[in-house]
Parts: sequence; structure tokens; C-alpha cells
Amino acid sequence: MKPLLKPARFIAGALVCAVAIMIGLPQLLQAGSHLPSALVSDDVSGEFRTIHVRGAIDLDNGFFQSLGTNGRSCVTCHDPSDAWGLASAHVKARFDATLGMDPLFRTNDGSTSPLADVSTVEARRAAYKMLLTKGLIRVGIGVPAGAEFELVSVDDPYGYASTTELSLFRRPLPTTNLAFLSAVMWDGRETFAGESMHFDLSDQANGATLGHAAGINPLTPAQRNSIANFELGLYTAQDYDNAAGNLDAHGANGGPKALAKQNFFIGINDVFSLGFNPSVFTLFDAWDARHGSSNDPTMSARAAIARGQEIFNTRPIAISGVNGLNDKLGVTQLNGTCSTCHDAPNGGDHSVSLPVDIGIASADRRTPDMPLYTFRNNTTGAEVSTTDPGRALITGKWKDMSLFKGPILRGLAGRAPYFHDGSAATIQEAINFYDARFNLALTTQEKADLAAFLLAL
Repeated sequence: MKPLLKPARFIAGALVCAVAIMIGLPQLLQAGSHLPSALVSDDVSGEFRTIHVRGAIDLDNGFFQSLGTNGRSCVTCHDPSDAWGLASAHVKARFDATLGMDPLFRTNDGSTSPLADVSTVEARRAAYKMLLTKGLIRVGIGVPAGAEFELVSVDDPYGYASTTELSLFRRPLPTTNLAFLSAVMWDGRETFAGESMHFDLSDQANGATLGHAAGINPLTPAQRNSIANFELGLYTAQDYDNAAGNLDAHGANGGPKALAKQNFFIGINDVFSLGFNPSVFTLFDAWDARHGSSNDPTMSARAAIARGQEIFNTRPIAISGVNGLNDKLGVTQLNGTCSTCHDAPNGGDHSVSLPVDIGIASADRRTPDMPLYTFRNNTTGAEVSTTDPGRALITGKWKDMSLFKGPILRGLAGRAPYFHDGSAATIQEAINFYDARFNLALTTQEKADLAAFLLAL
């Protein structure tokens, strides 16, 4: 039976309303400065739940405060109803409710160009189309001094990008389950050698306030620490599946409570270590994958999820042409599985900082709404075209061209679209990409099982 969660659902809805439409927050705060220990939201396959290790969710935290000058706070782009990310479907609702005046819609990074016309509703709809269609924020980063490459051509449909500031359209990463992180930001630019994850997140909060929120003054040490501590205490996971029911039933370990107890440390299950275990996900070991033909639809749905988990852990993949992995190991082909790169136990990101290029930003996948950049290696003269040079703009290294980290694979159902550029509108599209990229030859049933599993995370 579906659990009764109406009180938490009501309060979560009030928070989303307050954040997205900027109404209702004063009334919410009058009722208290904390939310209950569980927030529940609907998604495409059921419900996901968020808990905090300290119990109640503290609305007095700097995460919820406007600390800059343009009305934004952390929660503007990291919405609890979107698994603390940004779902494009809800972006559209926020635009329609406010005629594009919600703090999310700001030209410093929300529009296709900082110079975009936003004088009318229709102009704003055009200016913010990357947010509206794919939930993408524009990140402006220039080619670093001393880089091993030069930018030789720019094809920017919005007429703004240059060597000084490339326009990079990327999805906001979720600010939950961060205890499993090995790198902060898609390109790892907020990960500092020798520093703790707490330090990295506190620095990221400060940078976001000065950049995304157009802040004038840096955050105080107390504000930085408060935001980082809040984020590190959040855990979000799918809790209920419309077909399979409660995801912690009959011995399964779905949901955020089990996730909050999951052990993690940097390198816990790294593919480069001798102790690597490809059976990364064990959440649904108790659900018998053989019951697919059961007359009980709930049992059949649980069997599909279990089969999907097995595919993720064990389906052989001939991994080739993946910069950041094949070249680092010095092998043309690596025989692995999905869990080779998504190796953090029951988290699904990489347990060490290992950005890779699986081809998401390659020129042959470029769509007309994305800029295309061509770079030349200063030493060899080799050229490459990409929609996003990724980590190379941070290190200046040619070998880092178009390298991105893999995100944590929990709460996926609540935060479509997927990949750093939002190019997969659904989990099914993401699976199709991998199927084609690595010649997996997945059957229709296998794709459905894998989708059921990923949406149950």
C-alpha cells in the first residue's frame, strides 16, 4: 500500500511554490523555520524522498537566503521538488507563472547571451530558451593563459562566445547526496588538491553567490560552513515506484534512509585499485529477478528492477575511445560494465576524481541550439571540434578536452533531462545513447529493465 505522506507532501509543495513563484514563503516561515525530516515529491515513476541527517530541514540556512543582488538563492537552481536539481518541466511552469521574471531568469547566466533582449515576455521566452527546453545554465569560461591549445573558430548561434568567454551550457548538478562526491562541478573546478569536500563545497557556495547570484561581498566563513554542512546532510532517493511499490519492501534497500547509512570514502571502489568490485549496486538483491512472468504485477515490476540492476553490474561492455580512461590505463579496449565508471557503492558516481569523455560533447552530436568550438593543439597542430571543452578550460591540458565527471545516480527520476548538456530528455534516451556508443545490442526488454532500475534509484 502506498504510504500516507500528505503532511510532508503539503509542506514540500509550499516550499516549491515559495521558491518557484516567490509567494507563500512568509506564511511558511510564520509556521516555523524548519520543515519536517522528510520531503516527498512526485516524479515520472513514483515518488522520491529527501531526509536530512539532523532531522528537520532548516529554512534559516543560507542555502535558502538571497545573499547576492539579483534575488537568487541556492534553492533557485536546486529545487527540492526536482531532487535538488532543476527539471526543465518545472522551469517552464516557473516561467509561465511569473512571465519570465522569477529569479531563475537572469541574463548573467540564464539567457543564451548576457546581451539578450528580455524587454518583453516573448523576448524573454527566446532569451531563456536553453533553460526552458533543457534546464541549461550558461557558464562563461575563457581559454586559460598558457593553455596547450588555441581556439581557432567559434560557431555561436547567439553571437557572444569568444576566446575570452566561451558560452558553455550545462545542467545544474543536484545539491543532495553530496557525501558521495569525489569532484565538485562537471569540470571539477571546485575540487582542490589536499582539501576536504566540506572546503570544496563551501568555496563553491561562495563562488555561486558572487557569480550566479551577482553578489558583491564574499560569504562569511560562517555562511560558507553553514551552507556546506546543510548540503552534506541531505540524502535523496526514489522511495516509491508506481509499479513496484515501496522500494524498501521485502528486503530491498531503496530510499534515502539506507542511502544515508551507505559507507563512502575517496577510492572506496576505484577501478584502478586491486579490490574493485563491479557489483556496485546491491539495493535490490532481495528481489528475485526470475519472477518476470509472475501473475502479480508488483512482483513482476520488482523483478524488472532486479534484472536492471544485474544488467548495470554485469553486462559486458568493450570500453574503447574513452579519453580519461583508456588513455590513462594505456589500453585500447577495457572490458568492463556500467559500474566500471559508476563505481561508488550504491551511489553510482566515480569514487575518485575521474573525468572522462564518452562523446557527449562531440561535434557529430551538436544540435543547432548549441555553440561549436574548434581548438588546435599548439604542439601537434591537431584539431578537435566540441560543444564544450570541459575540464580542458580549467587545466589548459589538451588531454582534458571534453572531459566531464559522472554524476551521482540517485534521485534520477526527479531531475530530467540528463547528461551535462541535457541532451537526453528521458532515461530511455540516455540508455539509447550508451547502447549505440558502446554497441551493447540491448534488447527492448533489457532497455526497459535498465530503465526501471535507474528510475528506482
